[in-house]
Amino acid sequence: MSAIVNAQHGLKALLSTNQHITMRKKIVQGAKWCATKLKASWKWYKGLYAGRKWYFKSGVALVSTFIAFLLYLGMVDINFLWLFGKSPGWSTINNPISAQASEIYSADGKLIGKYFNENRTPVAYADVNPVFWNTLIDTEDERFYSHWGVDPIGMFAAAKDAITKGDGRGASTITQQLAKNLFRVRTEYSTGLLGKIPGIRMLIMKTKEWIIATKLEMSYDKNTILSMYANTVDFGSSAYGIKTACKTYFNTTPKDLRAEQAATLVGMLKATTTYNPITHPENSMKRRNTVLANMVRRGHLTQEAFDTLSIKPIKLNFSVETNYDGKANYFREAVADYLKDWCEANGYDLYTSGLKIYTTLDSRMQKYAEEAATKQMRQVQQNFNNHWGKNDPWIDERGRVIPDFIEGIARKQPVYNWLLEKYPNQPDSITYYLNKPHKVKLFDYAKGSIEMNISTMDSIRYMVRFMHCAFVAMEPQTGAVKAWVGDINFDSWKYDKVKAMRQPGSTFKLFVYTEAMNQGLTPCDKRRDEYISMQVYDKKKQEVVTWTPSNANGSFSGDSMPLKAAFAKSINSVAVRLGQEMGIKRIIETAEKMGIKSTLEDAPSLALGSSDVNLLELTNAYCTIANDGMHHDPVLVTRIEDKDGHEVYLGPAATEQAVPYKSAFLVQQLLMGGMREPGGTSQSLWGYVSNFRDTDFGGKTGTSNNHSDAWFMGVTPKLVVGAWVGGEYRSIHFRTGALGQGSRTALPICGYFLQSVLGDPAFKQYHSKFGKPRDADITRDMYLCASYYSHAKNDTTETDSAGGGGLIILDGNGNPIKEITPGDLVPSEPGIDKRKIKPTEQPLNLDEL
Repeated sequence: MSAIVNAQHGLKALLSTNQHITMRKKIVQGAKWCATKLKASWKWYKGLYAGRKWYFKSGVALVSTFIAFLLYLGMVDINFLWLFGKSPGWSTINNPISAQASEIYSADGKLIGKYFNENRTPVAYADVNPVFWNTLIDTEDERFYSHWGVDPIGMFAAAKDAITKGDGRGASTITQQLAKNLFRVRTEYSTGLLGKIPGIRMLIMKTKEWIIATKLEMSYDKNTILSMYANTVDFGSSAYGIKTACKTYFNTTPKDLRAEQAATLVGMLKATTTYNPITHPENSMKRRNTVLANMVRRGHLTQEAFDTLSIKPIKLNFSVETNYDGKANYFREAVADYLKDWCEANGYDLYTSGLKIYTTLDSRMQKYAEEAATKQMRQVQQNFNNHWGKNDPWIDERGRVIPDFIEGIARKQPVYNWLLEKYPNQPDSITYYLNKPHKVKLFDYAKGSIEMNISTMDSIRYMVRFMHCAFVAMEPQTGAVKAWVGDINFDSWKYDKVKAMRQPGSTFKLFVYTEAMNQGLTPCDKRRDEYISMQVYDKKKQEVVTWTPSNANGSFSGDSMPLKAAFAKSINSVAVRLGQEMGIKRIIETAEKMGIKSTLEDAPSLALGSSDVNLLELTNAYCTIANDGMHHDPVLVTRIEDKDGHEVYLGPAATEQAVPYKSAFLVQQLLMGGMREPGGTSQSLWGYVSNFRDTDFGGKTGTSNNHSDAWFMGVTPKLVVGAWVGGEYRSIHFRTGALGQGSRTALPICGYFLQSVLGDPAFKQYHSKFGKPRDADITRDMYLCASYYSHAKNDTTETDSAGGGGLIILDGNGNPIKEITPGDLVPSEPGIDKRKIKPTEQPLNLDEL
């Protein structure tokens, strides 16, 4: 068998060798034929000159030169024998691709930002003041309307000036410049084998520009060429195109551009650095006046106007636009992440494709959200600073300062790695530079961004003491995100806390009670608030331990109470007992159907919110209840248009019944009970929304162990809001529930927001009530039962579910009337390990550390 195979391989090799020999012979024969024909042609051509008059010979030479030039152009265009490099074909010229910024719009039609590598937004010819077109043509290409892409007169004039005056001025037409800018002839297309010869390379590039310019003139009318040029040219200072240049230098639009402004911009085209009005104002002014003089010479400006404008200083309103300029930065970053897979799947680049992205965000609601967050967080920060004073706030579960905490953060910073590479095995040098003062940009509530002369270590100490927040508002019927606040300041903290994974505390009880309703219980069914103990497996210790969860006030009433009271007062013992009755696995399944995407641990403590989730998915899950059990994933983008105005994306509209209507209705009653039942932890929301009697409100507070995470979820029929407040690191938090619980920190953000939105006549559509049950199977006795009043000594009134505090009496605005002393405090939600020093986010992004 092997002999046969070897014979086959040998035969194939022999045939292959014979084929190569035959091919080689054909090539040699073809070359000989070509040489013979060329020799004969040359002999014939020489014969044309033999015995002829000088004028005949001159004519033959001119015709020969012209034919040779055409042949040369043809060979360059088709890249003959790979000698000249590839050139853009007709299809590319008819469908040019230029990097354009994608624009992102709010639901109310406001431009809130851009995504770009080159900040370029196209503008139509008719949307530019004609004075700019006159200025451009008078200076750059005065015969623009008479040539066909290449200006022979201009070329001869430039050659003459170069010889007689030593003035090497350019002779490129606007169309040639467009060819160079649009197709990057000098950078993106090679010049072939001949291009490796120094002088030949430039000739080939210029030839390609001539060819492309001619093709452009054949494909487009003159005005289109002008607008294409104006939209692609670089005006310096990261301003690409006339629209961006007008905004950058004068804060105006192309339609409102004045003659002297147009002259300044056109003057920069000769050299954007030399004639930049920011860096070289004198050069720019001289160049501007030269351009104005050209307009006078061409009859587009009077001498009187020139005399007036030429002495005026250049008045700028300069502002360089970046990707981070605009509104709702955290939301825009979320949109970019939201569209990443879609762009890859559909061949779009968010930063170059010139898309128009229409989002769900309402710019007015976003403003209210940011104002609410700032107003509340100023107070939270003041409380935090007063609470800790000069003491270090990074403590463990026992209240002890964590040693080397700041040093541990410093070792995660880029500056530390840089010092480690520069000074290997020299810890003293690293310590010296980490503690050496230098200018650092920091955050301040009063001034925003400030610059201080302090060390890297001190800057970390300064920044980690800030408390942080996140806020989201969503429409439950559509999943539309209407407002998104990722933190207190985007410039200082890029990491979006809306997506941060934190323990939800008692806000997770929503899923426990929803599953209880799924399994037939009602808000009026009763469970006893009593001591509970169980054996659980501790993964950290890798052994079975006894878990005895307690209530927020550290005691048990011993009473049998309706579930609506247990939910409103956030009784931990009842939630844990329900978790065991319903089954943790079933609760996890319900949470996932309602919108929780994060991995949840199958453990008894999950009933008290021991697994991390993020604010977006938690708010989305509460939307499912507000929407009568119908679930809709969060929607950030409604539609997208490409650069030509064609719709290429339409936001999802699909919903599914994640929770039965009956269960959703009953849980709505539980949420409203949080504000209506005696001792309800959400009652302080009335201090913000009591004027809106035409709207139903519900809520749920949550606070994780040691007050590391404070939450509030607010629910109305048409709008659901969620807020989180906490330290950047879990070990940085308040020591008391009076200051750190959800009803004291997170709830006011939602309160201020709802107060502003519902008080705005533009948002009347959000005033609504849940209404009566649509299902005949739901009877009044299921949810309308007598309120439960606890014994005074065990009252948990106005305490958060996991807040560490005793009795706190609040006024209508949620402020404590009676303050408590540290001696009155008791532990909160034991059994949930929050000693983790793990940060919410990636390493600190401190400028110039």
